[in-house]
Amino acid sequence: MSQSPATFNTPHSMKKKIITALVAVVIGHVGVLWAVSHMKPIELKPIEKEPLKVKFVKIKPEEAPPPPPPAKIEPIKPKVEPKPIEKKVEPTPVEKPKVISQKVQKIEPKVVQQDDTQEKLKKQQDLEKQRLEQLQREQALKDQQAREQALREQQAREQALRDQANRNKPRKVSSGDVSWSRSPKISDDKVAYYFKPEDGLKVIVLEITSDGTGKITDVKIINSTGNEKFDAYVVKQTYAARFKPYKLDGIITPFVIRQGFDASVVKK
Repeated sequence: MSQSPATFNTPHSMKKKIITALVAVVIGHVGVLWAVSHMKPIELKPIEKEPLKVKFVKIKPEEAPPPPPPAKIEPIKPKVEPKPIEKKVEPTPVEKPKVISQKVQKIEPKVVQQDDTQEKLKKQQDLEKQRLEQLQREQALKDQQAREQALREQQAREQALRDQANRNKPRKVSSGDVSWSRSPKISDDKVAYYFKPEDGLKVIVLEITSDGTGKITDVKIINSTGNEKFDAYVVKQTYAARFKPYKLDGIITPFVIRQGFDASVVKK
C-alpha cells in the first residue's frame, strides 16, 4: 500500500510550530528584561513636618485657684430610745401566818471534805516532769561519756598506727649495731675471673635493708667497682646472706645499713 505525501509532512510541521512558540517565548522574556532594566526608579519626596513646639507656663502662687472649702461634718446624734411606761403594781394583801409552836431541832454543821484530786494530779505531773528531766540529764551525761570514750579510742588507734608506721620504717644503724648471722660469700675465683692484678683494689658499697628479723629485703649499689657483672654477683650473694634479729626497746625493728666489700687480685 502506498502512503500520501501529507502523512510524511505532518511531524515536520509540528516541529516548526513548537520551535516558533519557543522562539516567541524567549523573545518575550528578553523584551521584558530589557524594559525592566531601562525603567527609572520612582523617587519619593521626603515629607517635611514642622517640629512640635511646647511652651511651659509657670503658675504663680497668687494665681493658683483657692482650695475647696472643707466639707462640713455633722455630729452624729445619739439615738434616744423612749422610756418604757412603768405600770403601777398594786401590792397584794399579806396574810399573817399562823404561828404554830414547834420544837426547834439542833442542826449540826456538816464537815465538807475538800476534793484534793486536782492537787494530787498536779503533784503527780510535777514528779513526772522532774523524773523526765533527771532521765534527760543522765542520758546527756552518758552521751558525753560515750563521745569522750570514742575520742580516746580513736586517738589510741591513731597513736598505734603511728607507732606501727615508725616501727615499720627502717631505722638507720651502723655496722656496730647489727651483726651477721650469715655473711655474703664472695668467692676469690669470681674476683680473679672479673679482675686482674693490675686493676688494684676494688671497693663496692651497698645499702642493705632488713625487716628486723634478719631477712634482707632490699639491696642498692651506692658505690660501684666499675664492673657491672661483678656488682650484680655481689648483690646476689648479699640477698642470700642474713643478719641477726635487731630489737629496739624489745621490739623487732626494721633497719638499713651501708656495707662495703673489698675485691682485689693478689699477684702470684
